[in-house]
Amino acid sequence: MTRENDRYRIRPGRASDVVELARLHASVQLQAVTGGQPHPGIAAWVEDLLDGHPSVAADDFLVAEDQSTGRPVASLVGLRQDWGLTGVRLPVAQVELVGTAPEHRGNRLTERLFAALHQRYAAVGVPIQVIEGIPYFYRRLGYDYALANDGAAPVPAAALPATGQDQPDGSSGGLTLRPATVADADDLADIDRRLVDGNALVCPRDAEVWRYEIAGRRPPDIARRVVAVLVHGTDVRGYLVHGAQLSTAGELTVVAAACKRPADWPQAAAAVHAHLGHVGRRYEASAGRPFAAVRLLLDPDHPLSRFGPLGVPRRPRGWYVRTGDPVGLLARLQPLLRARWHTAELRWHEPALNIDMYGRAARLEFTHGELTAVTSVPGAVSPSTDPHTHAAIPPGALLQLALGHRTLPEVLDTWPDCLLADRFTEHFLTAAFPHVPVRVWPRN
Repeated sequence: MTRENDRYRIRPGRASDVVELARLHASVQLQAVTGGQPHPGIAAWVEDLLDGHPSVAADDFLVAEDQSTGRPVASLVGLRQDWGLTGVRLPVAQVELVGTAPEHRGNRLTERLFAALHQRYAAVGVPIQVIEGIPYFYRRLGYDYALANDGAAPVPAAALPATGQDQPDGSSGGLTLRPATVADADDLADIDRRLVDGNALVCPRDAEVWRYEIAGRRPPDIARRVVAVLVHGTDVRGYLVHGAQLSTAGELTVVAAACKRPADWPQAAAAVHAHLGHVGRRYEASAGRPFAAVRLLLDPDHPLSRFGPLGVPRRPRGWYVRTGDPVGLLARLQPLLRARWHTAELRWHEPALNIDMYGRAARLEFTHGELTAVTSVPGAVSPSTDPHTHAAIPPGALLQLALGHRTLPEVLDTWPDCLLADRFTEHFLTAAFPHVPVRVWPRN
């Protein structure tokens, strides 16, 4: 990873970097919040990532080291995790803590760190990288907005049950909420296993990760969340995950909510909103700032939003997403594509369906109309006129289709260079790529 006669070298992180990396990131992240002072929540997060996080090893960090001093001056970390899409496992790396010391900026260290990161994931078969961050910046590094990570309307505090009408446990219809304990981890993991088979994009946690979320983080860790369990008697029916304090805007943020039984949602939503009202007012008393609203980092169709008080619509934010291997991503989705075409009672009438991505192409092979393989082949010189090309789809558009961020009609409206050979191809691919709700609470 090192260039000759270069002041900087890019290397994997080490456990011994913890003090330097905590200091670096605390001094460059969220400085607008701290007024230029080191951010203790960022420092604690770095320390947690390098000390016991179940999804992170020290070498998941990449570090730019100043060879004249031997000190890290820029770094990032890839948090590896498996997301689930209707039963299909998708390896994902969430990129976090991208930062460079001010005196070393302007040396393209971020670009070099990302190049090393992408090379690493190409070698080990992690097809998707996601990141939140500066508007437009990560487009320069091959990323595109391809996932919405909220969109549900915030609920004003005044719309929640008033003090005196709700109970601290959020009781409703026999359902109550209580703080989660590590003893709940197996039940929570079981709920997540059920979610993987649903129709949403999710990030399931096993029991080990749930134990970490409940009791493994340092109190100041900015990524720490509070987990509550929804119970009926002693039966764990669901969970709620929210912020450990009010935001600077006075909002209580909800990052995840799930029920084991969908039929529970009308009663569960009432219990959850009562609980959130109680928590928000308690946070208000300790923070010295007004409790303004509950901010749901959930999709607009999430049951907690649909069955809750009316909120104020807000434009959804997005995650930047990248794949270095769109054909490999389609190959991973084979079981899902087969199931969707089977449900739509569609069969492909030729031995192959060729999707050109203006460079490489995906060849989808069929036997008796059923998908059997997806392989990478050279693209056509001119996909728009090539008789063997059934669809020409820019790779960014194909990524959005594959993840369910946009449907084919939406892509056709947005990308004039998305071209289809005929109406049957359009109908066939429309069935393959429906909209998918994003219900991901990533493992950060």
